[in-house]
Amino acid sequence: MSLVPTGIRYLTINNMAVTMCARLFFHRSSQGLRLSPLTPPAFTSPFLSRAHRLGPSDDEMYQRTTVSVMQKEPGAGAMIHSYSPRGFNIDGNRVFGPCAVLPPAILQWNVGSYKDITVESMALFHMLEPRIEVLVLGTGGRSERIDPKVLALLKSKGIAVEVQDTPNACATFNFLSSERRVVAAGLIPPPISTELE
Repeated sequence: MSLVPTGIRYLTINNMAVTMCARLFFHRSSQGLRLSPLTPPAFTSPFLSRAHRLGPSDDEMYQRTTVSVMQKEPGAGAMIHSYSPRGFNIDGNRVFGPCAVLPPAILQWNVGSYKDITVESMALFHMLEPRIEVLVLGTGGRSERIDPKVLALLKSKGIAVEVQDTPNACATFNFLSSERRVVAAGLIPPPISTELE
């Protein structure tokens, strides 16, 4: 319970507010009270200002630039960097002619064209351990039809098959490999018109 009448109490609180405001806007000088100039806070820093530019006299820590080099992750599969009518560049290895890119190795593939892709030439892909999830076939400059017996054999072994022209097969292989899928590729070099070097 307050013993101070309401009017006096209001006056006391109002006087306190005026005193606080006066302290903020005025400061004491030799000539009495005068309006305080606008001054920045005591903890200012040039680095908190948006317009500050670093100069040679600034601390070296703020001038250093760091670079993160994107490197191939350990355990990621092979990547096809380029192709030409002569062959492929796979992880810096030049491979001439048709090739089989398998999870553990890069091998020459004994086919001349898509017509040579037979059940016998596909034995390499379904005998591997660990079992391949997806086999990407690059049939040269354009997508060609593969013998249905070959596709049926791979399906019976649980291997999904993607048949594409070689440029798209290279891109599909790289994408699947970057997702850490167990993927293999059988690639026939494309003709000159689709060369990428």
